[in-house]
Amino acid sequence: LLQIAQCVSRNSFPPPNITWHKNGEQLQPEEKMVKIPATLTRESSGLYTVSSILFAHVTREDRNSLYHCTVHYWLRGQRRAVESRRVNVTVFYPAQHVKLQVMPSSALVKEGDDVKLVCEADGNPAPVFSFYKRELEDNWQDLTSLADTNSGVLNLHDVNKSSSGLYRCQTLDLDDMRQLEKDVELVVNYIEGVHVKMEPSSPLQEGDSVRLSCNAHSPVALDYQWRDEKGMKVAEGNQLFLSNLTFENSSNFSCKVIAPSVPGLEQSKQVAVAVQGKPRIVAISSPLYVRQDEVVNLTCKAIAFPRPSVHWNVNGTAHEYVENQHVASNLTVRVNHDLLRAGAMCRVSNALGVSEKHIQLLDQKTPESKGVIIVAIIVCILVVAVLGSVIYFLHKKGKIPCGRAGKQDITKPEARKDKIVVEVKSDKLSEEAGLLQGANGEKRPATDQVGQSVVRCRS
Repeated sequence: LLQIAQCVSRNSFPPPNITWHKNGEQLQPEEKMVKIPATLTRESSGLYTVSSILFAHVTREDRNSLYHCTVHYWLRGQRRAVESRRVNVTVFYPAQHVKLQVMPSSALVKEGDDVKLVCEADGNPAPVFSFYKRELEDNWQDLTSLADTNSGVLNLHDVNKSSSGLYRCQTLDLDDMRQLEKDVELVVNYIEGVHVKMEPSSPLQEGDSVRLSCNAHSPVALDYQWRDEKGMKVAEGNQLFLSNLTFENSSNFSCKVIAPSVPGLEQSKQVAVAVQGKPRIVAISSPLYVRQDEVVNLTCKAIAFPRPSVHWNVNGTAHEYVENQHVASNLTVRVNHDLLRAGAMCRVSNALGVSEKHIQLLDQKTPESKGVIIVAIIVCILVVAVLGSVIYFLHKKGKIPCGRAGKQDITKPEARKDKIVVEVKSDKLSEEAGLLQGANGEKRPATDQVGQSVVRCRS
């Protein structure tokens, strides 16, 4: 029998009674199962000390049992009781069952994952754990050196297809040398053999069509997606059909293979669809307005495959930039008379042909200064103002008549309601008549001179 606990009651009178309980149920002495010896001591004070010890036979089922004692005593004629705290007993027993599991679940394991094989036994203390992996011809590879034998955990890092197989955990009880074992199958999900086939496989020309087929192998069902070089999805399924190809269609396409049942399991394969042909110039800097002796950049951009070369018919510093099937050339050159007159020629060539285009340069005249224009306007205004002042001054002095001079009869026009007619006649007709002469030097009569001295103004 195993000693479970001891219960002591001090300084009580009359002597108390002690009982024992297991999981709330009172225990009674039983041969070979329960023994409860007790001692009673009378102290010098006349009070009593009572001690009781519980011995019991325990099994693995008692590993979680709770024990306590109860002291029953009398106080003022009433029976009372007080309980002790609950205690648990450590029970040692051999393992009867072993469990081996894959974490995370084997159905979700994929290449590149870290996996734990956890081995558990129901013995106390825990037994010593050993791990093995079955190889060919039923040979077992010892993996114990990779495991924590105390906790029963085998860590597998960055697993792959070859990590799949049957694993075994063995336990050894050092008390009775009893050995238990448990097996588990580890399946590492994978995708392999991703292959893209292009039909036709011959060089492609503009206007051709092509079919891309993608295939792969995996222990689980697969889905296929096609993406362009920017990562955008362009189609689903294991085939992609491209028609009426152009240089602009030339690109790198990728087949993305996905296992829907295993999150994160995917692989990609890239294929280049290259459309061949002679170069095509798609942009030039023409016409270009320039000034004499100015340093300018001439630009020529073309598209072609195989990659073309760009040549200029004028001397300068050229820089080329390549992006996919496009090539751009910038020529830095100083404008002179010959360049301004003849322009420049961009020539793009590859093994399949040549393309060229002319860049026209136009002379950009220097615009007149705004200041000069403003000064000219001010000068014109001043001239007009001076002329106006002179004319006004002469008019005030009578040097300039209001009407047209000429011989005419002075007849009073018919009066109109909406017009005011003012006739101004000279007061010195007789005097002026003597002064005015004709062309032959003779004096003219006053009647012949009246028409010249009458000013008619209407307002």
